[in-house]
Amino acid sequence: MILELDCGNSFIKWRVLNANARLVVGEGVVDSDRALLQGVKALKGLALRSCRLVSVRTSEETSELISLLKGAFDVTVVCAAPALDMAGVRNGYEEFERLGLDRWLALLGGFHLAAGACLVLDFGTAVTADFVAADGQHLGGFICPGMPLMRNQLRTHTRKIRYGDLAAERALEELVPGRTTVEAVERGCLLMLRGFVLTQLELARSYWGEDFAVFLTGGDAALISEVVPDARVVPDLVFVGLAMACPLS
Repeated sequence: MILELDCGNSFIKWRVLNANARLVVGEGVVDSDRALLQGVKALKGLALRSCRLVSVRTSEETSELISLLKGAFDVTVVCAAPALDMAGVRNGYEEFERLGLDRWLALLGGFHLAAGACLVLDFGTAVTADFVAADGQHLGGFICPGMPLMRNQLRTHTRKIRYGDLAAERALEELVPGRTTVEAVERGCLLMLRGFVLTQLELARSYWGEDFAVFLTGGDAALISEVVPDARVVPDLVFVGLAMACPLS
């Protein structure tokens, strides 16, 4: 079995694949290293032989997690690293090593699945957009605050904005003008996010006409799928790229 990890700033997304690396036998999202170990250990018939991961944490935090994994499961751990060129894709950053590894793997996965030009949109704490041409050249991208960041900034800097997650979820059931603070904030943030996405689509069309694929990934991708009906929602797009960057025999 193979353990795959996507270690973000706030959460760790994990999944375990069977021996032939095709079937997911367990998965989850946790907020700590301890919760990760507990979740993986709870799988019945667990027999890990290796682990591959991508991390946007500090090198110290990543090294600590790798040590925990080796100690808990006695596995070989392979960690994704920056690259200038991989699997037919050329990194478009002026300093290639400064492109976030999660973005790099997602666009690798998108180009692989599209077999051509693609726009990769990732909706997490922050939202990223990356453009890859048909010849594999990464043209660069954009970063903006995601729903969690926009929401938290308003809560932090505006004293009278206070509400819970359940109220936020209910507020997004429709997008008419809000008649409460929670409705106004949540719907306003979502409309800003959708406007960002529509701008990315316009830019992609200016490059490639209609000859490109759109991929949506990340925790809030479902909030956007309605305005991009032809897009492919691929929740595990980073893992697609991770398998390419860290092949395991």
